[in-house]
Amino acid sequence: MAIAKWNGVVLAESESVKEIEGNLYFPPESVNKEYLRESDTRSTCPWKGLAHYFDIVVNGEDNNDAAWSYPEPKEAAKEITGHFAFWKGVEVIP
Repeated sequence: MAIAKWNGVVLAESESVKEIEGNLYFPPESVNKEYLRESDTRSTCPWKGLAHYFDIVVNGEDNNDAAWSYPEPKEAAKEITGHFAFWKGVEVIP
């Protein structure tokens, strides 16, 4: 069971994560979206497409752009459509 935690709160928990380029991508239904706030940040990966970033907000603290997702990835990354990955101090336990 993979788990993503930050500031004492479980952000995501799943047995069906996908690992790509060293990052674990959690299925959308496994993510506690009440802790996510979409930011204006975007980045483009040549083979995955356009990533949308999210701030994590827990107990009044913000972790800006600490999660991302590919809502409409390119064909090569279709398996992670809508999945979420984490960084910037988020503890991800495989």
